[in-house]
Amino acid sequence: MQTTTARLHPLQSLCRPQRGLSLVEMLCSLAVTLILLGGALPMLNELRTGQALAATASLLETDLHYARSLAIGGGRPVRLSLQMLANGHTCYAVHTGPANACRCEGNGQSQCEGDAKLLRLEDQSGSHGVRIGTVSRSILFDALKGTITPTATLQVSAPDGRSINQVINIMGRVRSCSPGGMVGGLRPCV
Repeated sequence: MQTTTARLHPLQSLCRPQRGLSLVEMLCSLAVTLILLGGALPMLNELRTGQALAATASLLETDLHYARSLAIGGGRPVRLSLQMLANGHTCYAVHTGPANACRCEGNGQSQCEGDAKLLRLEDQSGSHGVRIGTVSRSILFDALKGTITPTATLQVSAPDGRSINQVINIMGRVRSCSPGGMVGGLRPCV
């Protein structure tokens, strides 16, 4: 029995098909990935701002209902006072006592005067630039009738121009709308 062994030419061993990617191919795929991410980042930032806007508007609506229920359940008037802080952020306090008896000091701190009692404090310093437009007077929730004085429209606005209005009628009901219909899922304000 004879065995034959085939001899490979010395250059044939160097010409085997390679498995994997070359450096040029890896750099090209990395460049394409970076271009796609560069286009997606602004959309993600816009989405994050929209979520912060919706969350702030929803929290404000919940706190308005909360203040009304505290007034009716506790048998005493409750107020919601909004104010602009020195750093440009907004803050609001749900409290008892006279108008503006409780003030926000920033960093989640507040100070109440006299016999006023703080029931809830919301500082908007970490909300991606979302602000709540302040009103000239605090909103009073009547304990006997459940009504509010004055009726108000509170505007929650994002830095990109989108905003949500929280319209509070005399009965304390809150309706949300978007000026110009810029926020999807909400009716345009009329």
